[in-house]
Amino acid sequence: MTPPVPIRPGRLRRPGSGLAPLARREARWGLIFISPWIVGFLAFTLIPMIVSLVFTFTNVNLNQVEPLQFVGLKNYANMLGDPQTWESLAVTIRFALFNLPIAITLPFVIALALNSPLLRGASIFRVLWFLPYVIPFVSGVFAWQGMLNLETGWVNIVLKLIGISNPPNWLQDTTWIYPSLAFIGIWSIGAALIVNLAGLKGIPSELYDAARIDGAGWLAQLRHVTLPMMSPVIFYSLILGVVDVLQYFLVPLVLNNGTGEPAGSTNFFNLYLYHTFFSFQKMSYGATLAWLLFAVTLAITLVLFGTARRWVYYAGER
Repeated sequence: MTPPVPIRPGRLRRPGSGLAPLARREARWGLIFISPWIVGFLAFTLIPMIVSLVFTFTNVNLNQVEPLQFVGLKNYANMLGDPQTWESLAVTIRFALFNLPIAITLPFVIALALNSPLLRGASIFRVLWFLPYVIPFVSGVFAWQGMLNLETGWVNIVLKLIGISNPPNWLQDTTWIYPSLAFIGIWSIGAALIVNLAGLKGIPSELYDAARIDGAGWLAQLRHVTLPMMSPVIFYSLILGVVDVLQYFLVPLVLNNGTGEPAGSTNFFNLYLYHTFFSFQKMSYGATLAWLLFAVTLAITLVLFGTARRWVYYAGER
């Protein structure tokens, strides 16, 4: 019987150490290629975030009259006692509850229609729906501002032609301002439409064939095949929609110069943040508001990720 060969004690090497020359060269070139992104991330994201966090503990502003000093949690205490902070946050959340279902459902429904085999010229409709997305959004907002004008807008002109003698004041009535903003948002659903359409194209046709063999109609196929297979795309759209709506800013700024009219119903949190930074030039307090918005966005997205396992289906998981 052959005796066992003794194992000489030696230094253990970590996995991945001692890479072959080709692997080292590939790793080096990989770092070179991603270095512009790394530099950009450090210069324009990570470092500004750290600096803004430092600002929240100081009294820095653009018109620095008092000497720069550490103020501790004073900015956070002022923020907690500032009623305008919570009013603007409440306005943003109310609009989010109104707009998010539309922003998620409408592109999905239109994508279903464009994906239908009964539709002729689907490629033309895809181009028509996507074209407004490539037009500068500010130009689109100005166009919709004219179209929704109480006296000269073509929307109210059409309503008068069909017998509505007193059409709504879309942009100056608290009852109609949120529907108007959602209506303007339809202008930019082209990207979400393409994402939903790509998701529908990726559903295996065998699943629909099996459902039809089992006697499933269109609604049953939508419920048991389309929605489960599209749930990752819907979840993706939901996360992006939450982030976008909490940062809602450009449309009310262009429409009403950021005044919050009518009656403060468009005084969104990002508008208050913008005025704090650039109108009042309170850099430290503005940074504090920005971190509050970050915390609210992070909390909502964490809740959504926590609930995703209950309704989001991934084909590779059991």
